[in-house]
Amino acid sequence: MQWQCLSFDQLTTHQLYDLLKLRCDVFVVEQDCAYPELDDHDRQAGTHHLLGYQGNTLVAYLRLLPAGTTYDAVSIGRVVTAPVARGKGIGNQLLEQGLAMTEQLWPGETIEIGAQSHLQHYYQRYGFEAYSEEYLEDGIPHIDMRLTK
Repeated sequence: MQWQCLSFDQLTTHQLYDLLKLRCDVFVVEQDCAYPELDDHDRQAGTHHLLGYQGNTLVAYLRLLPAGTTYDAVSIGRVVTAPVARGKGIGNQLLEQGLAMTEQLWPGETIEIGAQSHLQHYYQRYGFEAYSEEYLEDGIPHIDMRLTK
C-alpha cells in the first residue's frame, strides 16, 4: 500500500476523480443512498485527504477534518475501501493511518465521527465511544462516537 495525505490544493485532477468515484461508487451506488456527496468540506482550509493506493488503483480513502467543520472536535469522515480490497485488512490499515495522520496534524485532539451504526463495535476497538443515540442520516442508521486523548 502506498499512502498519501494531501490538502485539496495538492490533489491532482486524477486523484480528485479517483476519490470522488470511489466515494460515489460505494456511498451512493452500493449503499443505494442519494445524498449531497459534494459538501464543500473537501476543499475547506485544513481538510486533508488520505489516499491508499495499490499500484495505480485507489482502494482506500478517508478525509480528515479540522475542528469546527462537521463537529466541534477534529473529525474523520468518508471512510471507504473499494469492494476489491475488502477482507484483506486494508480498512484497518486505513483507519490506523488516519488516526496517525490526525495525531500528526492535530496532536492530542479529541476525534469525533458519525459512524454507521453497524460499525460501532469496529470503531470501539480503536477506542471510540458512542455518545449519542442512534439517528438516521440519509436513510442509514448512524451513531456519534468520540475518541478522547
